[in-house]
Amino acid sequence: MIRFTTAGESHGEGLLVILEGIPAGLTMNFEDIDVELARRQKGYGRGQRMRIETDVVKIFSGMRHTVSLGSPIAMYIANKDYKNWTQVMSPTSSDLGGKPLLRPRPGHADLAGLMKYGVSDFRDILERASARETAARVAAGAVCKALLKEFEISIVSYTLQIGDIVADMSLIKEDEIWHSAEMSYVRCPDAQASEKMIQLIKTANEKGDTLGGKTVVVAKNVPAGLGSHTQWDLKLDGRLAQNLVSIQAVKAVEFGAGTELASLFGSASHDEIFYNETKGFYRNTNRSGGIEGGMSNGEPIVVTCTMKAIPSLANPLHSVNLATKKTAEAEAVRSDVCAVSAVGIVAEAAVAIELAKALKEKFGGDSLEDMKKNVNTYKERIKAL
Repeated sequence: MIRFTTAGESHGEGLLVILEGIPAGLTMNFEDIDVELARRQKGYGRGQRMRIETDVVKIFSGMRHTVSLGSPIAMYIANKDYKNWTQVMSPTSSDLGGKPLLRPRPGHADLAGLMKYGVSDFRDILERASARETAARVAAGAVCKALLKEFEISIVSYTLQIGDIVADMSLIKEDEIWHSAEMSYVRCPDAQASEKMIQLIKTANEKGDTLGGKTVVVAKNVPAGLGSHTQWDLKLDGRLAQNLVSIQAVKAVEFGAGTELASLFGSASHDEIFYNETKGFYRNTNRSGGIEGGMSNGEPIVVTCTMKAIPSLANPLHSVNLATKKTAEAEAVRSDVCAVSAVGIVAEAAVAIELAKALKEKFGGDSLEDMKKNVNTYKERIKAL
């Protein structure tokens, strides 16, 4: 099966990711990984850290002459900012350097992690809890995107909302969404909404505040039948939701019409089924977001992620000093004002990883060639229904 694990701290020497299960024979352009890493760093409202780092991946194993071997792929992304933290973040020195962080931020992992692990300085928690870790996930997702591309599966995303500004997607042609999003500083395809979002981020910055929002991910040409109805932990929407909600600051995940379905009658909630010899089975609507009964149904998979505002505020919230137990302002830790544009890229990676995993589980194959043969046989069977 395809799986991955990451390691590394926000201000440590770098990030590691090990990706297992990619079939042998996948040709990978590693510049494509760097492009995905660069996309994660862009967006109006990002913090100073993005001006320090220029993320570039280094491959340690699992590839030979740009082709996957079928063995674990190990990748490394250096933290350029580590040079300023060598003493504070040294894995070997007993001289800690710097002052301990004792005023936990509401909404962050600081206090819960400190209580769980019994540490006296919540830097031990925040360094790993930081969204810097998502750079490693994006690298893994880029490899999975390359695998999915071999099966003509594409994944795009866009910003739907920042604060109370919501894009009017009825104004955007479907085939222009991706290009319009990539041309926007906040990755919003609605130009008017995009400008309003930028102004709102400016206002939040002036107030020492932060903003959240919503991002939408769309996966096209996903074959029907990925995932399973047979067990709760095999359902594709459940697996996608778990991966997506594990992204730092993501608090809700919706498929298709999502929470809107609560207000609709059943006759307006479901996607009627049609058939013709050219298309086969198809729908004229996609309120289910491409997943029914825990399985892909052949329609585009559409997922909306809601991200809360980042908890690191320049104008900090009320907290408690852990040493004195007295009221204090939370630590003011360097961060973004708004990272919704970045979350879209991380969410693309999360969806790519889960779809690649489900594709490999269904069709197997230690080599890309074997996997393609199995997919083609399956598609021929579906056509014959």
